[in-house]
Amino acid sequence: MPNIPDLQRRLRPLLLPLGALYSLVLRLRRWLFERGALSAWRPPCPSISVGNIGWGGSGKTPLCGHILRWAGKREEHGVVLTRGYGAKPKRLPLLVTPAANPAQAGDEPLLLAKNHRLARIVVDPKRRRGGVWACERFDPDFVLLDDGFQHLPVARDIDLVLLTPQDLLDGWARVCPAGSWREGEGALTRASAFLIKVVPGKQPGLSEAIETRLKPLGKPIFTFALKPKGLARLDGSGRAADLDGEDYILATGIADPAQVAATAAKLLGREPRQVLAFADHHAFSQADVENIRELAKTEDGAHVVVTAKDAVKLRLLDSAGSFWTLRTEVRFGPKYNTDADFDDWFGARFEEFATHHRQVYREAMQKELA
Repeated sequence: MPNIPDLQRRLRPLLLPLGALYSLVLRLRRWLFERGALSAWRPPCPSISVGNIGWGGSGKTPLCGHILRWAGKREEHGVVLTRGYGAKPKRLPLLVTPAANPAQAGDEPLLLAKNHRLARIVVDPKRRRGGVWACERFDPDFVLLDDGFQHLPVARDIDLVLLTPQDLLDGWARVCPAGSWREGEGALTRASAFLIKVVPGKQPGLSEAIETRLKPLGKPIFTFALKPKGLARLDGSGRAADLDGEDYILATGIADPAQVAATAAKLLGREPRQVLAFADHHAFSQADVENIRELAKTEDGAHVVVTAKDAVKLRLLDSAGSFWTLRTEVRFGPKYNTDADFDDWFGARFEEFATHHRQVYREAMQKELA
């Protein structure tokens, strides 16, 4: 498999003009939406986008989960609109239930459906269509647009833009195909707030990059990490704080397996004996499970640890329930351009737009009754 970042570095002089052209096309597209030449559907309730400037590994699904957990404590019922990467639904839109087939629903939508029973998770590549369908049926208190920063056919009130340290350092403003960014630097001015996913350990230059590249934009900046909080058996039969110092291998199909390995090591006190890395959103097979088990045997019967995203697919294949799921939660760290914690800042913005939508609804009803 080619090393894409290495290829991009070697071919950068050739790829930079293509990245500039791609950035120009997307800037023109945004301009057309802003001028009304291309229409956007506006949900009848607060609309929140969780997206990123680059591709993969920025923590969108955990942050969506955090927002749904915040809403659940307030008995706010949300609809999540997601394209369902890798999903193969038999019909569209698809309402994802906790018992859905992961091949049809997609791993991340199914994970959200299992963990957040008050929310409606709707898969449809045409999220405008899925949103209209869901709002007519469920009358939600808010709409959460997953991976929505570039998805302009759905309007949003709050635009949360996620970044990684790589985005702020060597990858800054390197637009595809010269880098991993989906849009140019100018798109960042449209963010309501930035959230930077950090990993355990020091990251040289990150603080300076935040100061010089993000702070001048004048938007709140929050850092967060996925903190380990224990293990759970894949079949739900038990939980554990750790593995009592015993060896383990890590099997994972996510964008950045090194981040998962660092998180697991922090909880379990040692590095995995091996990391068995599959492609992001990998569709696990029974043969994969047998290979994982065989590898564990060759490592002196080491435990097998997987991520929660992988677990929703592996649960159907690991009938013995022998694998462990790494449980994590979002924890916020240092913040910039604001004195408020993320939940307080988000809650204030949410209530501002909820009040606005209620006022628009009252005015519409008054006109109808006049």
